[in-house]
Amino acid sequence: MSTTEVRHGEPITTVLTWRVRPGHEREFEKWTRGITRCARQFPGNEGVSWLHPEDGHRYHSVLRWSDPQRLTAWLESPERADWHKRIEGVATEIGSERQSTTGMETWFALPGTTVQAPPRWKMVLTTFLGAYPFVLLIQWLVTPATAAWPLPLRAAMFPLVLLPALTFVVMPLLSRVLRQWLYRPPDH
Repeated sequence: MSTTEVRHGEPITTVLTWRVRPGHEREFEKWTRGITRCARQFPGNEGVSWLHPEDGHRYHSVLRWSDPQRLTAWLESPERADWHKRIEGVATEIGSERQSTTGMETWFALPGTTVQAPPRWKMVLTTFLGAYPFVLLIQWLVTPATAAWPLPLRAAMFPLVLLPALTFVVMPLLSRVLRQWLYRPPDH
C-alpha cells in the first residue's frame, strides 16, 4: 500500500530498506542515530526503529507517523534530503522495497513478502480469536485481584497485559497459522 492509497488522518507505518556498502556499517549506524534524532523532532513522528535482521548489508527502518500527509512531508523535507546527502557512497535506499501499512495490517504482515493485507473482516475475526482468550483470562485472573484499585489504574492493567501479548506473540502466530485462509486470493 503506498502512502497515497492510505486514508487521510489514519496512522501509518512505513518500512524502508537500505543497502550498505561493505565495510561502512559503523558509519551507517552512526548516521542512523542522527537521522533518527532529526525525524523524531518532525511533526507527526511517532517513532523510528532500525532493524538489522541478518548478517549482511541490509538495514530496515520502521517509521511510524500520525498520518500519511506528515509522513510525506518528512520524506520530501529538506532536512531528510540533507541527511541523505551525508550518506552518499555509503548506503542507498532500495526504493522498490518500501512498504507502508495502516492499522491492523501491521499485525498481518508476512516477513519477506509484499503480499497485500487480508480483507478487514478477516483481520477483525482473527483479532477476535486472538484477543478473546486473553480477555477471558484477564477477567478471570487479574480483575478480581485488582478490584480494590482505583478505576483508572484497573483500566490501565487491561491494555498493559493484552496489547503486548497480542502484538508480539498472538497475532504473529495466528497470522502464520491462518496464512492460507487470510491470504487466499479472492477467486477461491
